[in-house]
Amino acid sequence: MFDPDELESIRAGHEQWHEEEVEPVIDRFGERTETFTTDTGGQDVDRLYTPADVADLDYREELGYPGKPPYTRGVYSTGYRGRLWTMRQYAGFSTPEDTNERYHYLLDQGQTGLSMAFDLPTQMGYDSDDEMAAGEIGKAGVAIDSLEDMETVFDGIPLDEVSTSMTINAPASVLLAMYIAVGDRQGVDRDLLRGTIQNDLLKEYIARNTYIYPPGPSMRIITDIFEFCAAETPKFNTISISGYHIREAGSTAAQELAFTLGNGIEYVEAAIDAGLDVDEFAPQLSFFFNGHNNIFEEVAKFRAARRMWHDIMDERFDAESEKSKQLKFHTQTAGSMLTAQQIENNVVRVAYQALAAVLGGTQSLHTNGKDEALALPTEESVRTALRTQQILAHESGAADTIDPLAGSYYVESLTDDVEAEAYDILEEVDDRGGMLEAVEQQWVQRQIQDTAFDRQKEIEDGERIIVGVNEFEVDEEPEMDVQEVTEEDQNRQIDRLESVRSDRDDEAVDAALEALRDGARSDDNLMPYIVDAVKAYATVGEVCNVLRDEFGEYQPGTSV
Repeated sequence: MFDPDELESIRAGHEQWHEEEVEPVIDRFGERTETFTTDTGGQDVDRLYTPADVADLDYREELGYPGKPPYTRGVYSTGYRGRLWTMRQYAGFSTPEDTNERYHYLLDQGQTGLSMAFDLPTQMGYDSDDEMAAGEIGKAGVAIDSLEDMETVFDGIPLDEVSTSMTINAPASVLLAMYIAVGDRQGVDRDLLRGTIQNDLLKEYIARNTYIYPPGPSMRIITDIFEFCAAETPKFNTISISGYHIREAGSTAAQELAFTLGNGIEYVEAAIDAGLDVDEFAPQLSFFFNGHNNIFEEVAKFRAARRMWHDIMDERFDAESEKSKQLKFHTQTAGSMLTAQQIENNVVRVAYQALAAVLGGTQSLHTNGKDEALALPTEESVRTALRTQQILAHESGAADTIDPLAGSYYVESLTDDVEAEAYDILEEVDDRGGMLEAVEQQWVQRQIQDTAFDRQKEIEDGERIIVGVNEFEVDEEPEMDVQEVTEEDQNRQIDRLESVRSDRDDEAVDAALEALRDGARSDDNLMPYIVDAVKAYATVGEVCNVLRDEFGEYQPGTSV
């Protein structure tokens, strides 16, 4: 991109500037620290960037144009000028009625997509009356036991007019089946259903631990979903390959990128091994990244992710459809960066994290409520979080041009650095036999744990400043309202479940569950059996227990 003679002149000028201007100032005043790094210490940050730092950049091959390979600058030719990102607020708490009320509120306030949070019992495949659910019903999200609960959540919300993201993994097939059943009852054609299920089990073994079955059966269920949705719900994203939780566990940006794409590679290979054509299911793959504090590092990560996925799908899997090579992703601002101290500061953190996601070209975005370090967000804090996105969209100018930081010597250099480090990590993953093997060896987990330990030590030693935590502290904190789930709420959910069980056709339920059991023992696709079971009002726990019986449960420390 640059004339060689001009680059040599720039390098010489840079050296002269450093000797004549910078060194005398440093000798006299010093700098804030001896080394500057990106947020998680993954990349060194130089004092100044010039064209010499991107001397080898090939615009056509490495950047190109928005909507054109390698998609570094975005997967859509008009960016946000044609359509803004989908504004999702992760919501779901207490009972289905409460969640339905919150959804209507958010839609009335201008939210453009729903994002569904489930309580821990639902995430683990337990019904609300199971002893394992005691004390956790409705706490981390909404409790969903049966199709009746899902019908209540979406009462008055036409599924052909909204896009719904569901953060559900081990029981993803069951909750997707319920969503499809609600659409069927509303008279919505399945090919009009839009949304995403997370359905990413590998990251559960790595970072989050809400798994049920061993990886082998889990991969079978995932590929069954790929096949079923390609035929039945082609607009529904069948997996959201999540780096979010990997970053929340303490990884660097490059580790988040490498391990996420590594998981994606594993899923593509599993689907191909199951006999699926890559171009039939790959366009429905989506990704989920963390929006962290360092704006420039995050923008570089997002841009590198698109370029890497294009090259991986093109060179490794010989995908022919360009849609198979386009990395589309949702971003959530970093929950691990929220502080319980001086929670008003979290509004500022979230705004900067959201800005990074938009500058990096996210397709949808969730902004955390300021109080989520303490409890489920209140209606007021959810509104502020949504307004943050709306101000960003309509007042900041960040959405007016595509990939606005492109051409920055720093951002282009950092994009290359993050990409190179991520490829180095992926190469080691391959050397270890792929992500499944690397997880089995606990290698992935150790990499993340070591990074998290180093970061925490930096905070405790005062080497890394967290405003309001280890610097700029105050003696008193103002009182604030927090969202609470009461024992009465939990009892209401159990009563609803008992009512469903007493009113349903038990013979139909038993027949549907037995058919599912037979399907699990065969090579049949499990999704049609699960849809039939939930339509008979079999519960989440009952469906998952059949699969527990047939597939077993994963125990940490055992072979994956």
